[in-house]
Amino acid sequence: MRKSIRVSTKKRGRPTTTGKGELIGVRILPPLLKKLDTWINGQVPRPSRPEAIRGFLERGLAGPWNDRPAGKDKAEKASELAAEAAEHVVDKSLPTKEQQRRKRALIKGPREFRDIREDLPKPKR
Repeated sequence: MRKSIRVSTKKRGRPTTTGKGELIGVRILPPLLKKLDTWINGQVPRPSRPEAIRGFLERGLAGPWNDRPAGKDKAEKASELAAEAAEHVVDKSLPTKEQQRRKRALIKGPREFRDIREDLPKPKR
């Protein structure tokens, strides 16, 4: 008996060009979409919208955006605001040293939560 000839048929549907990933539907408002299209039109070779968005996402997440320390100006401003708020809470009838101690305790926060705060240096153990 002869062997039958196998014919490989093409798969139905769209070919996968970007691999198997999760589809995320995103609404983009017209002004932002217009900026995206303007940027795309200036590129050679011209990427599709999804390719452009994937490229922006990859570049945006590639840098050390999360590792940047807060600026000194912001830290000083936050410290000033905290000190100002603590002034209103601390009892004025207490001696000056006790007022300063309580103010520092308010700004530092409870011991239970100090390890959670990211703006404070981690204690050496």
